[in-house]
Amino acid sequence: MPDSKDDPAAAAPRATRLALPKGAQEEAVAQLLADAGLRLRAGPRDYRPELPLPGFEVKRLKARDVVTMVAAGSRDVGFAGADWIAEQEADLVERLDTGLDPVRIVAAAPLALLVDGRLPARPLRVATEYPRLAQRWIERRGLDARIVRSHGATEAFPPEDADLIVDNTASGATLRAQQLVEVDLLMESTTRLWAGRAALADPVQRARIDGLALLLASVLEARRRVLLEMNVEAARLDAVVAALPAMRQPTIAPLAGGAGFAVKAAVPRAALPRLVAELKERGASDLVVTAPTQIVP
Repeated sequence: MPDSKDDPAAAAPRATRLALPKGAQEEAVAQLLADAGLRLRAGPRDYRPELPLPGFEVKRLKARDVVTMVAAGSRDVGFAGADWIAEQEADLVERLDTGLDPVRIVAAAPLALLVDGRLPARPLRVATEYPRLAQRWIERRGLDARIVRSHGATEAFPPEDADLIVDNTASGATLRAQQLVEVDLLMESTTRLWAGRAALADPVQRARIDGLALLLASVLEARRRVLLEMNVEAARLDAVVAALPAMRQPTIAPLAGGAGFAVKAAVPRAALPRLVAELKERGASDLVVTAPTQIVP
């Protein structure tokens, strides 16, 4: 029998098992991966797409199952909302907050239920897909309430099947459509990349996970910034540079023939409307704006 030391296959580290959320979060995560050069390819089975990143094995799961499987160790790393981590009280390590799919977990009730804008002091029924979060909120508020489990369309429960709900909302439009008003905020959540502690204790798995997080962070940083280039006369250079919110310092290079300077900086995208007018006032000309695809600080 060959010694495992002489068998390259036996010595090769196993694949890093990545879990992707199936459902509402899937499109945004898939686009983030694609923007990092990691476009998912359909595998022989729908639940196992292929990721063009060596050493990774991918499986699509429901968001709450991503948390369960990473916590159990059958997946090493996965994308899930912070709300499901809190709901399952999972001991996972956040490696990247993507900021995608922001939602708020709120308590909401029909306006007719409220007394002077507050919940009444009587037994209440709380419909929710988040029984642990809801129970902790009930205890924190000192309410006399019991949980009614829901499995979707929680906002439809009041007033016949529940008095109020604990649910996630992005814009609040669905709550308003059901004539529900928010009475409390339990937490805010976004899609994040989570890793299991056992995976992070393995140097090979940790390096792969951190490499993936770095790639995705570079895309998120690029989405927040634009590359702004301009020409400036020497006499106005200091005034222009003083107005630039560069990541560190802008890049400055002399123009041919001593005609001034070319200035380049990655600036916050949100500041662009204000900056263009201000830089023109300070003497910048020939401004060019481009969108980077990745920025690695």
